[in-house]
Amino acid sequence: MPQVFGKLPTTRQPWISLGNVDHIEKHDRGVILTCGTAKLRLTILAANLVRVQLAPQGEFLPRRSWAVNRPDEEWEQVPFELEENEIRTSQIRVVIQRSPCRIQWFDQSGQPFAHDTDMGWRMGQIACWKRIETEEHFYGFGERAGLLDKRSEVKTNWTKDALDYDAIDDEMYQAIPFFIALRPQLTYGIFLNITHLSQFDLGASEPGIWRMQAQSQELDYYVIHGDAPAQILETYTALTGRMPLPPKWALGYHQCRWSYETAEVVQQIAHEFRSRKIPCDVIHFDIDYMNGYRVFTWSPKRFPDPAKLIQQLKQEGFKTVTIVDPGVKYEPDGDYLPYHEGLAKDCFVRNADGSLVYGYVWPDKAVFPDFLRAEVRQWWGEWQRTLTEVGVEGIWNDMNEPALTDRPFGDEGVHIPFPMDAPQGNPGEGGTHAETHNLYGYNMARASAEGLRQLRDQRSFVLTRSGFAGIQRWSAVWTGDNQSLWEHLEMSLPMLMNLGLSGVSFVGSDIGGFAGNATGELFARWMQIGMFYPLMRGHSSLTTAQHEPWVFGERVEAICREYIELRYQLLPYLYTLFWQSSQTGAPILRPLLYEYPNDSKTYHLHDQLLLGSHLMAAPVYRPGVEYRAVYLPEGTWFDWWTGEKYEGNQHILAHAPLERMPMYVKAGAIIPMQPVMQYVDEHPIAQLKVRIYPGVGEFTLYEDDGRSLNPDYRTTTFQVNDTIVKIQPSHAVRDRTMLVEMVGVGEQSISEDGSAKQLDFHSHT
Repeated sequence: MPQVFGKLPTTRQPWISLGNVDHIEKHDRGVILTCGTAKLRLTILAANLVRVQLAPQGEFLPRRSWAVNRPDEEWEQVPFELEENEIRTSQIRVVIQRSPCRIQWFDQSGQPFAHDTDMGWRMGQIACWKRIETEEHFYGFGERAGLLDKRSEVKTNWTKDALDYDAIDDEMYQAIPFFIALRPQLTYGIFLNITHLSQFDLGASEPGIWRMQAQSQELDYYVIHGDAPAQILETYTALTGRMPLPPKWALGYHQCRWSYETAEVVQQIAHEFRSRKIPCDVIHFDIDYMNGYRVFTWSPKRFPDPAKLIQQLKQEGFKTVTIVDPGVKYEPDGDYLPYHEGLAKDCFVRNADGSLVYGYVWPDKAVFPDFLRAEVRQWWGEWQRTLTEVGVEGIWNDMNEPALTDRPFGDEGVHIPFPMDAPQGNPGEGGTHAETHNLYGYNMARASAEGLRQLRDQRSFVLTRSGFAGIQRWSAVWTGDNQSLWEHLEMSLPMLMNLGLSGVSFVGSDIGGFAGNATGELFARWMQIGMFYPLMRGHSSLTTAQHEPWVFGERVEAICREYIELRYQLLPYLYTLFWQSSQTGAPILRPLLYEYPNDSKTYHLHDQLLLGSHLMAAPVYRPGVEYRAVYLPEGTWFDWWTGEKYEGNQHILAHAPLERMPMYVKAGAIIPMQPVMQYVDEHPIAQLKVRIYPGVGEFTLYEDDGRSLNPDYRTTTFQVNDTIVKIQPSHAVRDRTMLVEMVGVGEQSISEDGSAKQLDFHSHT
């Protein structure tokens, strides 16, 4: 018997395996299999999407009010064939093994994927085991520390305050039970539609077998087949929702610190950015803007006139984002209205015995809204009026895993959870915190987003630390309290790419690191790759040295300025990528495997990133390094800085002095750019520059006013074939010209009069 020092042996209740198929019943959307007392339901929702539900006692659970998945009946019915033990759609073949009941999956060419080896249950748990095919790799899983590929690891889906996380940590702030499995010529996705504590074991316990397991009465998961990760994500985000187009200013540079503690300090920070000509759009206010950390209040001493301050910032081109935590100060003897009103409306989570659930957070003893209920979300959303009425344009949700301790923060307390039996959700629904814990941050973000939509007639920005599958519908996400370490700079890359592969596109990590002191070199290198983050925010902790771009000396300041300026030049390209993501779910920041799924050299490549399809960065993430290896996939590539041309399918050695992050562009790329501005829409664009790299490619530029909820918009489709460029605009742009540069060949200037154009750069030169 294996022995582990210091641990007594344990026994577990054995699994009860699903037995033989007694009966197969066809219905409009699939089949129901009867296996003794158990039932297994397969629902065909799309040609590449099948929902699988196992009810051990034969009764399927009703849909919950908090469900994040699109209801089955909202999917258009798709044709499928059932012949004996086989279901066929236009994209996949599903074989039902009858003795015992197991499901086998095949693509059109007969390649197997996601084959069951067992399905079973035991007290309080349910599980399914599937075969890992040769050369199969696993990505996604939401926010995860470590490297890109998660094969041979265990991933637990349970939101927690992951303070001081490192590469081997499991649970994180986000719990997204979705992944993409990839091998050459075949891709599939799994979404475990269970909100309880769950876990994926990707061959760690049993090589060649992966297992999903949950503390639930019913197994409920989706299988998504695709010919590439792009199709998997398009289907997955059709199921769980897509990111709405954010305000364009949210794509600019954000500056934050815990804390810019007074109005005077905030004004000084703003002055430094403008006087030093470092572009910046957003200043975040951390917890010290509040009165005693009471949410929806302002400190009368530190921020005596927030409306005046925010108006002054607005005149200088700055937007403001304020932090809001879920803990409402317990103040029965005071006049703190959010507490008294929330109590009167019964908005707070209670224990099973009816007493209030409480814990200690920033305002000391606090109670917590039940965001699982629609009327509570509406109440919370309306309270944001205290912020929006003075001009706040974005809300930053923190501590919403939820994070609370057993004693005041000044003492040495320990993190505690809500009681697992605390009722949550609509009365009579039977929900408990055990089932809804992972949804707490998700629904707080939803409350913020829905409330802002009611309070403001323009797009707003929401940022959250915690969330669940589908969080992209409501909020941007940052990777929580990272550290000022080279290892965390490196780790931000696979973390953000795996979030993108989980449907969450608007993501970022704190540039420079939140905890600890960055060196100038670390900060410069982090700012370089931070330019590629969809959310570009610098942030640092109370106990650290200042981390603004100018505090590290003139050389680092110049580097920061150059890369932030480049970010602003690329805004037309970047904003279009956001639009694409809002339409298809495509990640903005991508690992190379997303675009090259049949190139196994990309499968472990965690330190190179694509912004869209064609613009690649190979950042430096170690001190003192001035050269690094770069892998160029198939095709022709150009050095962004020099225009030097390389053939793909090879590694090259890139020169990377501190001032340079290696960047490469694929032949056929079309990169629209604008002049440098100090903030988004500082002035109208008089000339749009379009940088085109010789080859074959197409790109549709999307433009709107950057703020309206239902904007008028304009598209311009560019096509390049060698040195011939075709331009098809949807309509004209007043007072603007377009400078089209064929890299290495020449430039042509045209008026944007709404007519189609064809440019021949070969004859032009």
